[in-house]
Amino acid sequence: MTLLIFGLVLFLGIHSVSIVAVGWRDAQVAQRGEKGWKGLYSIASLVGFVLMVYGYGLARQSPIVLYTPPTAMRHIALLLMLPVFPLLASSGLPGRIKTAAKHPMLLAVKLWATAHLLANGNLADVLLFGSFLAWAVADRISVNRRPLRPVPSAPARAINDVIVMVVGLAIYVAFLLWGHKWLIGVSPLG
Repeated sequence: MTLLIFGLVLFLGIHSVSIVAVGWRDAQVAQRGEKGWKGLYSIASLVGFVLMVYGYGLARQSPIVLYTPPTAMRHIALLLMLPVFPLLASSGLPGRIKTAAKHPMLLAVKLWATAHLLANGNLADVLLFGSFLAWAVADRISVNRRPLRPVPSAPARAINDVIVMVVGLAIYVAFLLWGHKWLIGVSPLG
């Protein structure tokens, strides 16, 4: 459990710099340059991610059950996951979906975390998905309070919404049928 917690602190901590320390982030960019800051950010993110994934895998070997969700929650979780991949895809392909969601990646993280909290009741699950949900809510609130930074993306076009839906739903189906079992070791279909 320690590795999971350390990974979460490192991964979500580096992703929270813009929430709690915008001035510090800007000073780091000024001191190290954009590429230097992004390199440091990427290394910290990658180390945190690896620790989080490995720690989660270890914690799942000795589960501590906090609650046992009813079977119906798995169906609700599958439904909540449906827009996640199209939302993620829309963050890089602007169109009506991205405009309506405003911050599609944060919305996708909130839906993903909520779906998994509904379907899983072990301590490791609550720590992992609860932390991501709390972070996404805090970041969404923070985004409204800080100045906008330009984020590179493709030009806005109507066809992007079609691409986002087709690609996102195809990834959802592939993940549902094979990907989740292959990557996580558990089929969401039971």
